[in-house]
Amino acid sequence: MREFTVPPLVTSPHVGGLADVVFDRAAAHPEEVAFGRKGPDGRWRDVTAAAFRDEVLALAKGLLAEGIRFGDRVAVMSRTRYEWTLFDFALWTVGAQSVPLYPTSSAEQVRWILHDAGVTACVVEHEDHAMTVGSVVDGLPRLSRLWQLDDGAVETLSAAGGRIADEVVHRHRMALTPSTPATVIYTSGTTGRPKGCVLTHANFMAEADNVLERYASVFRSRPGEAAATLLFLPLAHVFGRMVQVAAVRGGVKLGHQPQLTAAALLPDLRDFRPTFVLAVPYVFEKIFATARRAAESEGRGGPFDKAVEVAVRYAEALEQRAFGTGPGPGAALRVRHQVFDRLVYARVRAALGGRVRYAMSGGSAMDRRLGLFLAGAGVTVLEGYGLTETTGAATANPPERTRFGTVGQPVPGTTVRIADDGEIWLRGGQVFSGYLGDPRGTDAVLRDGWFATGDLGALDADGYLTITGRKKEILVTSGGKSVSPLPLEERVRSHPLVAHCLVVGNDRPYVAALVTLDMEAVAHWLRLRGEPRPDPGELVRDPGLEAAVRRAVVAANTQVSQAESIRTFRILAAQFTEEHGLLTPSLKLRRRAIEQAYAREVEALYRT
Repeated sequence: MREFTVPPLVTSPHVGGLADVVFDRAAAHPEEVAFGRKGPDGRWRDVTAAAFRDEVLALAKGLLAEGIRFGDRVAVMSRTRYEWTLFDFALWTVGAQSVPLYPTSSAEQVRWILHDAGVTACVVEHEDHAMTVGSVVDGLPRLSRLWQLDDGAVETLSAAGGRIADEVVHRHRMALTPSTPATVIYTSGTTGRPKGCVLTHANFMAEADNVLERYASVFRSRPGEAAATLLFLPLAHVFGRMVQVAAVRGGVKLGHQPQLTAAALLPDLRDFRPTFVLAVPYVFEKIFATARRAAESEGRGGPFDKAVEVAVRYAEALEQRAFGTGPGPGAALRVRHQVFDRLVYARVRAALGGRVRYAMSGGSAMDRRLGLFLAGAGVTVLEGYGLTETTGAATANPPERTRFGTVGQPVPGTTVRIADDGEIWLRGGQVFSGYLGDPRGTDAVLRDGWFATGDLGALDADGYLTITGRKKEILVTSGGKSVSPLPLEERVRSHPLVAHCLVVGNDRPYVAALVTLDMEAVAHWLRLRGEPRPDPGELVRDPGLEAAVRRAVVAANTQVSQAESIRTFRILAAQFTEEHGLLTPSLKLRRRAIEQAYAREVEALYRT
């Protein structure tokens, strides 16, 4: 199939902007809980729709009092927290545009984005961020204001706006139209300098409203249950921003968690008890790895592996029944599944707070087997696909017919087309209006209403999309063989001891790989073997560890032809990190930077 369309379920409004829902919701249901906010004492407290409206209004007055005007761009550099959402809606209330910055951005990245976007003011989280901005301020003549969240920015601005009348704010809000730019989100820059994607209020409305309508059963796991989600994705990323907007528009209780680590996240999931979560595959991989290590530490590694196998078979049987290719789980399989549900699967659900039955995953591909296990354990992860340019999800798996290993069908209001060269083209109300100040770059990707994504994929007969690679990342060996590195890398990375895998081989005689280790998993592996933990330089030469990684490589090679297979690999002592410029903030590999940083190791892979 070359093209598949799903009609819209919701027609976007012809007037107004994103902030209107804050005031409409508060007027209709003032005591409805809109947010959960974690206090300094670690306790979660409810914020009503009316209370949030009042905070947004007060902050919007303060922004006007400090000179922020309709169309101004204001940067926000912070981790995911309640105040970011507050600033977003206050800025949208006065017609300003937010420009997100990752809290880990370097001074050069900050300078480029603030300059390119013509930012007039900046909100930062703490003093370190303020110093980063301060170090580049001489080259930013338009930047005139800097506010710090940890230094009382919200309170200071709200107090400054006391003399501004409510109707002044509402006049600004009423001047908005859906076509007004809402935000400029910069791409992660895996292949070059980041580009500013201009997303309008209409883009967010089309995306959020159709997703809310189509996936209503996902957000509320049980009939009559109040929907709630804990947002731990970075709000500098389009996925996090879309979740934020959809939660407010859909009346979903929203909480914020700033740390994407198991140690910080899992306790808050247990306390907040979301009804659904939206995450990247990394989070689900960590939950699985944590559960497996706990079982092994208790001497139950064998039973855990059996539970995984039963869950996978059970979910596969349900998948086959959904698509009319099988009868569903047999009696013996159902009995085994019930036994393991009490012993193993209940613990997995408890790790997510106990109420989650559905989750959404995006940002990168999820291993099919992991998705099947989680579904068999009672948490169906609906994998999707989207880009900054599409305001988040363009495709997603439907809950009633999930096809694991694919990124699903087009979300309502979206058309997916596969071009002659295999490139994925997208069309819909959520597709961006262009790159800021870059008409040539815009023209290169927007073609007669279609957005050319640069990704490669295939549509099956039911309209389910599978991502097969990225055009710019295709390797061509010196023998002329074209190789997509993504499937190989994902398969190697699915091994519990592997953190990252980078496949190389462009203009080389064969394909090879650089591999980094998950040090937490390696430490656990060594404990089980009763071996001391050596320093990283010695660890990478451990014969047992090398044999384990080799098995992962061999398993990956079974998916491809001999000419496309990984012939040799090198285990690295260091990690690919965002701090060293080797990963994007959304944890994608910066291929060019990695190959440059490890040029010597790459050369060694091809010495005869």
